[in-house]
Amino acid sequence: MFNKVLIAEDMDDINKGVVSTLSGLNIIDIDQVQYCDDAYLKVKKAIRDKSPYDLLITDLSFKEDYRKQKFTSGEELIKVLKEEHPELKIIAYSVENRLQKVRKLMNGYKIDAYVCKGRKGLIDLSAAIRSVSIKKKYLSPLVENALNPKLDLEIDDYDIELLNLLSNGLSQSEISKDFSKKNITPSSLSSIEKHINTLRSHFKAKNVIHLVSIVKDIGLI
Repeated sequence: MFNKVLIAEDMDDINKGVVSTLSGLNIIDIDQVQYCDDAYLKVKKAIRDKSPYDLLITDLSFKEDYRKQKFTSGEELIKVLKEEHPELKIIAYSVENRLQKVRKLMNGYKIDAYVCKGRKGLIDLSAAIRSVSIKKKYLSPLVENALNPKLDLEIDDYDIELLNLLSNGLSQSEISKDFSKKNITPSSLSSIEKHINTLRSHFKAKNVIHLVSIVKDIGLI
């Protein structure tokens, strides 16, 4: 189990819950910060003092206030710390449940666990801490499909919006008009048809209805 843990979270009530979860696992050496910059400085200082943190638990979103920050999000903090100190275990604890975001953090930044905040968030967090302590990756059940091989295709926000509109019953021409109004590009009918065909081919969908069914089952939309 971990000996020294740092929590980066700007909400006091959530901080208390995380501390309680750590205490329940007999982890006593716990530090808390409410800014990403402070988390970065604490990690650096702990390393210089030869008393490094074993684990960082961080939110992804931090509200802006009077303090100007170098790191404005937990994602930026994670990216830099994993590049500079890949040995540091990191758990993202966030309300964000978009699979492409989870996939980016797990595969791109090599975090060790992703836990969704919610009714069972602290239970999942406890499970994540146990898993990471024995060098096992962990994903909350809500986002466990983020590492599904079917998502090997790079899915971006454009594709998600397209799939959502298809799931709402819009035709390709209606989607083209909707994208034009929202200044989403490309918005031409031919581009939308091409994207849909690419998605159908990747997910091996027989038609658009089948495609929507597949991506819903995976949890992509």
